[in-house]
Amino acid sequence: MQLTRYTDYSLRILMYLGLNAERRCTIAEIAETFGVSRNHLMKLTHQLGLMGYVTTLRGKNGGLTLGLPPGKIPIGDLVRKTESNFHLVECFNRERNRCPIAGACVLTTVLDDALTAFFSVLDGYTLADLLKPSGALRHQLGIS
Repeated sequence: MQLTRYTDYSLRILMYLGLNAERRCTIAEIAETFGVSRNHLMKLTHQLGLMGYVTTLRGKNGGLTLGLPPGKIPIGDLVRKTESNFHLVECFNRERNRCPIAGACVLTTVLDDALTAFFSVLDGYTLADLLKPSGALRHQLGIS
C-alpha cells in the first residue's frame, strides 16, 4: 500500500506550518521548500482549510497557519480524510469485485486486519508527535 501524493503533501504542509507556528507561511515558500507546484499546493491548502486543519488569510500580510494545535490533529483522521479509498485488493470494493474466490478466501480478512492495525498505529500519533525532532526537521528544511 502506498499513500497518495495528496496525503503525503498534506502531511508535509501541516508539518511545515507546525514548525513555523510563530508566523504565517506562504504557499510559495512551502512549494519552493518541497519542490512542489504552487498551483497543486493551492488546491491542497484549500481542502485542508475546509477540513479545519489550516487557516488562511488573504491579502498583503496573509498566509497560512495551522487551524488547530498540533496535538489536536490526529494522523489517522488526516489520512482517512485525504485518501480516496483503502481497497487493498479488488474484493475490498464490493461494487467492482470480480474475484472468483471471494467469499472463500481468507486473504480479505488478513488484509482487513492489517488495515485495522495500520490505522490503530496512525491513530496513536498526532502532528505534535511528527514535530518532535524539530531541530533536525528545521535543519533539513532550512528553517531558522
